[in-house]
Amino acid sequence: MRMGRVRVDPVLVQAVIAATLSFAHLHDLAAAAGQDGWKAWAYPVSVDLLLVAAWHRLRTGGAKASAWCWFLVALVASRGANVATAGLLDLHDVPAWLRILVAGWPAVAFLGGTLLAHGTRTLPEAPKTPTAPEAETTGRPETEDPAAPTAPELPTAPAPAPASVPPALVALARKVADEHRTRTGTAIDTSTRRARLGVPLPLAEAIAAHLT
Repeated sequence: MRMGRVRVDPVLVQAVIAATLSFAHLHDLAAAAGQDGWKAWAYPVSVDLLLVAAWHRLRTGGAKASAWCWFLVALVASRGANVATAGLLDLHDVPAWLRILVAGWPAVAFLGGTLLAHGTRTLPEAPKTPTAPEAETTGRPETEDPAAPTAPELPTAPAPAPASVPPALVALARKVADEHRTRTGTAIDTSTRRARLGVPLPLAEAIAAHLT
């Protein structure tokens, strides 16, 4: 029976080596800063988890600016430990400011991980469902229900009475109308009567009501 060959990805091997070295450097720095025992091993775990959470948010979620911010924070913490343990820092005499940074890192990692895990994500838009076509009208008139109550008929308002016009003006208007009929053979209209008498349109209409 022939066994299949196992393909080794060199990039994955390189990533494992780099992660292991970075893990060891973070452990050594935490131990030198006074975090001994299991606490020294928890520091590199928190840094790597923050890196993974930020990278996952960059690949799948929204809030790119927040994800990049926490990714850079975790990256600086990891790279800072690598540089500090490369002989540039005396691990037997760690300065006070570095001890403060190491002691305050758990709160920073907790805040970043919480915001990345429970932050607002951009949800995909739901596909629009086609609306049902409107019902076609048959064109048949609707039959009225004889049992339905009918609205009561409102009384019609009486026609307004003609406005009062002086008798002299009525006589003058009748004279002008007779002259117009004699000259043209047709009855005078309201606009012509208004122009001949020089009165406003409402008064001309009132005069016409008195002449009929």
